[in-house]
Amino acid sequence: MGTPCHFALFDLKPDFRIDLEQLAARYRELARSVHPDRFADASEREQRLALEHAAQLNDAYQTLKSPPRRALYLLALKGQQLPLEATVQDPHFLLQQMQWREELEELQESADLAGVAAFKRRLKVAQGELDSDFAECWDDPERREEAERLMRRMQFLDKLTHEVRQLEERLDD
Repeated sequence: MGTPCHFALFDLKPDFRIDLEQLAARYRELARSVHPDRFADASEREQRLALEHAAQLNDAYQTLKSPPRRALYLLALKGQQLPLEATVQDPHFLLQQMQWREELEELQESADLAGVAAFKRRLKVAQGELDSDFAECWDDPERREEAERLMRRMQFLDKLTHEVRQLEERLDD
């Protein structure tokens, strides 16, 4: 990796558990220092470098503030690159995914806003459990497979949560 570690950019040690408020504050501070306005009178090269740095900073921030992306990044730092679309040998979770999808379809058909809110709360609890399970095992080489499985579950829940938010917005209109 030619670019500095995302964690190093924010003076954090690589860990899954990070203080998101501290991350956001540090991001704002750093973003101000590379803001294009500050380089209006600078040379073209300095302007380009500031722009690259700002983009890099933003990418690092987006990665670290999202638990699934942070998990994927940590696993990539720890070892070999992960296959993006691995067929997950996770039959229990595949069943759970199907149940969630069916439930979401029913909520959509019945336009049940209260049901959607309750569903969203359950997803948040499931995400919290995944986050703490991942935080326990990501750093242990013996538990690499488990960490990868948890990270994929996190990615799925993140996507599902996004779909639930979209449904909520459609039902709210």
